[in-house]
Amino acid sequence: MTTDLVTFGETMLRLSPPRGNRLETAETLRFSTAGAESNVAIAASRLGADTVWLSKLPSTALGRRVVTDVRRHGVTPEIVWTDANRQGAYFLEHGGDPRGTSVIYDRRDAAVTTATPDELPTEAVEDATYYYTSGITPALSDQLRETSRVLLEFAHSAGVTTVFDVNYRSKLWTPDEARTALDSLLPYIDVLVVAERDARTVFGLDGSASSIARQLDETHGFETVLVTRGDDGVVAVADGTVTEQGAFETETFDPIGTGDAFVGGYLASRIRGDALEDALEQGAATAALKRTLDGDLAVVTQQEVDRVRAQSDGGINR
Repeated sequence: MTTDLVTFGETMLRLSPPRGNRLETAETLRFSTAGAESNVAIAASRLGADTVWLSKLPSTALGRRVVTDVRRHGVTPEIVWTDANRQGAYFLEHGGDPRGTSVIYDRRDAAVTTATPDELPTEAVEDATYYYTSGITPALSDQLRETSRVLLEFAHSAGVTTVFDVNYRSKLWTPDEARTALDSLLPYIDVLVVAERDARTVFGLDGSASSIARQLDETHGFETVLVTRGDDGVVAVADGTVTEQGAFETETFDPIGTGDAFVGGYLASRIRGDALEDALEQGAATAALKRTLDGDLAVVTQQEVDRVRAQSDGGINR
């Protein structure tokens, strides 16, 4: 049976003190889950896509908590369970200006870092319409760099549309390390998603977002390139045509996970067979809604997304 979307990557536990509290003085922490690949799968699932998330987790209460959270949003978890106890986590302390928001990762040697292609249910990848992963996954370990490459190559060879979000994290690797690793993955990617700042940092590209998208398209021959610009929306290049989609106005409560929400919304629309322009608009509307929600997950409905789209033309320019 064909699955609309299969994703592969780490999901962590997110622990946050109440707003206005410091980690060093907090007496309680909010407990939730977060991971680029599961975030994308959840957003797409809530918008009607049939989604599967692949990963490796410790066979502990913490690993089971991750699966419970993913499953309750309609995503099917396909998990390799291990006796290793390590479950990745991160601590997030919200802070407004001038303090800012801070993140402390506690994910070294998490169970997922040892995941190999042989132990993962690769038949799920072969039977997918879309396969998605991000640059966070190969940044976590040498083994995951190889696993990421093998799964992308496997999906690409099977005719699955492969989607990759660069998602550069300076706390995981340097720009040079990222560029070297990603060079081995680019030949197997059909749809590249990259933040404008990451394109400059990792690939050393200059110019406008449109120019960056064109450079990436001309160099690597992607099916589609999406260059995200935060509050300025996204620029897409497909078949040599540039399409710009503005961001929808939103009141931001928590921006974490906005990029994942955009990708999940975009893919759910493409899975339905929508045109690129409609998919970009749905992605932007999903991202706007996510910013109103605490946590990493875009817990939204199609009706809400449609209402946001109906309230504005979305600033689309062709």
